[in-house]
Amino acid sequence: MDIRAIAMGLAFAFMWSSAFTSARMIVLDAPPLTALAIRFLISGLIGVAIARAMGQDWALTRAQWRATAVFGICQNALYLGLYFVAMQTVEASLAAIVASTMPLVVAAASWLVLGERLRPLAIAGLLAGFAGVGLIMGVRLGGGVDGFGLALCVIGVGALTVATLAVRGASATGGNLLMVVGLQMLIGSAALAIPAVALESWEVTWSWRLIGAFTYTTLVPGLAATWVWFALVGRIGAVRAATFHFLNPFFGVAIAAALLGEALGLFDLIGVAVIMGGMLAVQWARAPR
Repeated sequence: MDIRAIAMGLAFAFMWSSAFTSARMIVLDAPPLTALAIRFLISGLIGVAIARAMGQDWALTRAQWRATAVFGICQNALYLGLYFVAMQTVEASLAAIVASTMPLVVAAASWLVLGERLRPLAIAGLLAGFAGVGLIMGVRLGGGVDGFGLALCVIGVGALTVATLAVRGASATGGNLLMVVGLQMLIGSAALAIPAVALESWEVTWSWRLIGAFTYTTLVPGLAATWVWFALVGRIGAVRAATFHFLNPFFGVAIAAALLGEALGLFDLIGVAVIMGGMLAVQWARAPR
């Protein structure tokens, strides 16, 4: 892994983790599904326009079209849609911790469902990672966290896991990366528009915080982070790229504490450390020798 790949991985982890704090700011002042649908529409149009300016076209491979459709619905509409709704009542730090377990869930599903062989270190990492999540959830549930919102976060991770297993590596091949990213955003926007119109009313509390958070979420986690992720996967492979996910729990809780003032207890910090260690062990063991 070269210096450029490391820089890309660190940038992705920070941008991805910061999305939960900016999303929390948005959903406190605007309807979540409507805001997310508009965000994806803007991000998608910008992504497609830039892709066209770079000479990329619509001639995607069959695998890329499949990945574009599946990720547009499962990741952008289901996963993020559920998270935006959940973060009306769930703190950004907890949402980030639950979301960061996705690599653990993917590894566990690959082992238990797809029959992938895991080394003892990976199995130990899975057990440690889920133990850390259980510790944090137990403490938070005892402290009165909204159970329905937490359940939406868990379901969202499940949707993203299914998408990841269904199109593993497909969107990282064949070029046209920014076009793939932009089209995914547009599909997600279209899928979210239906429940947004049916279930939500346009009630917005306008503020500079809302405008700044929406702009940041649209351009940085929404567009830049997704493009960096696919570029990183294309550069070093999905397994090595997923190693950087182990930083997400730390970045997620740190950014939420710094910008939102969310309190972190001792068990939260211990749980985050255990999750990070478990994720690193899993990815280390699964990486090619």
